[in-house]
Amino acid sequence: MMKMKIGIVGAPVDLGQQRRGVDMGPSAIRIARLEERLESLGHTVKDFGNIPTSDMATAAVGDEKVRYLKDVVKQCEMIARKVSECASKGLFPLVLGGDQSVSIGTLAGLPGPGTGRGVIWLDAHGDFNTPTTTPSGNIHGMALAAVLGYGHPDLAKLGGRAPKASEKNTVLVGIRDLDPQESKALSRSKVTVFTMREIDELGMKRVMQKALDIAAAGVDQVHLSADVDSIDPREAPGTGTPVKGGLTYREAQLAMEMLSDSRKVTSAEFVEVNPILDVSNHTAELAVELALSLFGKKIIERA
Repeated sequence: MMKMKIGIVGAPVDLGQQRRGVDMGPSAIRIARLEERLESLGHTVKDFGNIPTSDMATAAVGDEKVRYLKDVVKQCEMIARKVSECASKGLFPLVLGGDQSVSIGTLAGLPGPGTGRGVIWLDAHGDFNTPTTTPSGNIHGMALAAVLGYGHPDLAKLGGRAPKASEKNTVLVGIRDLDPQESKALSRSKVTVFTMREIDELGMKRVMQKALDIAAAGVDQVHLSADVDSIDPREAPGTGTPVKGGLTYREAQLAMEMLSDSRKVTSAEFVEVNPILDVSNHTAELAVELALSLFGKKIIERA
């Protein structure tokens, strides 16, 4: 196993959605001993702490079609600076959310042009809404669209780069809940979408092989965005927008193991852990297990 230098950035952001508690996600993941367990694999870990965030109780909602825009932009800019600092020091950026809106900041802070970066997005949802299609106004449901240069310019152009990833190298895995207009937008896009039906029919191994081939084709970087709601809520109850019929724990582990074996992933984030909705920190523990598999933990080391 290749030993790595990892930089952890905590992003306790909860303004991208409307359920309280997801801002405690980074703390819950740390309590599950992420740093200690990564170091036990032989990696070097530096924790950059949490960015300062606004409180939902006092922040201004603003436009209901893009709620808390001003504060979300400010927070994503801080995430981008921390991610950029990690990358400039030769560290693998590992961001802990917070809601999915943190992805806009993560991708904005990565080095190089967005056209040189693929994305594998594990999620129950598409996160491909814009202010004109969103039924809720929640920015966490616009994160991927913003990363690919769509939607409100303050999000799409955050960090001075749009897009922040290559659309044809973007792959959604585990999808099972799309808004009507979002579904149409994805159908018109160059994004590859593997729904739970494809996983049922092809199996997780084949889906991840295809996802890796697409995400890594002709680019220098592959970013992983792992939303814990990609996993079935019976196994990951601590998340704000659960959708039944998701990935099993073993399917998610296989995905991480295959990503690790590929050695193509250059940055990652784990998002949407909500300890208030969890049982005995089970979902944060699961997120840590997935992270360990991504960073090379194996049942047995084979010659």
